[in-house]
Amino acid sequence: MGAGRKYGAGSSVAPDFPTTRLLSQLALDDPEFETRIREALDRAEKWLQTSAHDALDPRVAALTGHLADAGGKRLRPLLVLLGAEFGDPWAHGVTQAAAIAELVHIASLYHDDVMDGATTRHGVPSVHARWGERAAVLGGDWLLARAAQLAAELGSAAVHLNAQAAGRLVAGQLRELTGPRPDEDPVTHYFHVAAGKTAALLAMSLGIGAVQAGASATAAAALTECGEQLGVAFQIADDLLDLRSPAELTGKERGKDLLAGVQSLPVLLARESGDPADAELRDLLAAGPVPAAAVPRALELFGHSSALTETEAVMHRRLDRARAALGGLPPLPARRALLALCDYVALRTS
Repeated sequence: MGAGRKYGAGSSVAPDFPTTRLLSQLALDDPEFETRIREALDRAEKWLQTSAHDALDPRVAALTGHLADAGGKRLRPLLVLLGAEFGDPWAHGVTQAAAIAELVHIASLYHDDVMDGATTRHGVPSVHARWGERAAVLGGDWLLARAAQLAAELGSAAVHLNAQAAGRLVAGQLRELTGPRPDEDPVTHYFHVAAGKTAALLAMSLGIGAVQAGASATAAAALTECGEQLGVAFQIADDLLDLRSPAELTGKERGKDLLAGVQSLPVLLARESGDPADAELRDLLAAGPVPAAAVPRALELFGHSSALTETEAVMHRRLDRARAALGGLPPLPARRALLALCDYVALRTS
């Protein structure tokens, strides 16, 4: 690794990221496994921090390490480590692969925040709000390049998986930007975007962990499919949370996506609803962004709309597919953790 900093301001203690707390919430009843994963996450965090701050110019390092310092769920490194459990979790490069997955994710956040005009991320100013849009785009590019360099050190399989995920992320973002084609079903378009922006990196995380640990091709394929379905379910869950959960649980106000005109799955299904009871809701959603004064009414109408129930059913079908993909894998603690993660996604939206 390079000579970057560890844990931002010089601390030698790993931050208590939400992912480490999530391990306890999954109720795995396997202290030895939990301890091993926590220690592995700590090693991955050191790799991540060092890699994100590895620019020669300290001003550039401050920019590229900004969101790594801010924290986050660290879900993708966790998935890499869980995927590695189906091979040799101590194999060379597993920890490095976990850092790669998070570097790509953070790079996508730099770019997303520019496109969305977001001023904060993880409770700190976004990169573009602090350094400007051009610097944020270049910082995201730097992180993608750093991830590619680390992947090259691991071999052709890691290079392929990293490049494929990065390409799908960009394609998903572009599809979201351009919107559906005139002849394309908006719901179909939604799933293409979700597959690129969210599912691609979760699938890559489980897959690269398995491959780097020397797991069988069958196991790697099953884990990749699990990540793909889990990723789409995560995106749908976020759509539901925007309409259901209070700010103290999600960190943002309810209805923020409505205010921004985000074409979430419940919005698309409500707009397509033929139920007469949804007429007022359809009218509110027809013009795109919902005016701030009308957001409370839209949230109230969503509470009675079949669109929310239908959205939840779609999410559960995706989670069922994720669980089914794990069916042929050995009953390791990591498999139980992934199944529990599927349950967690379902419960957090209820």
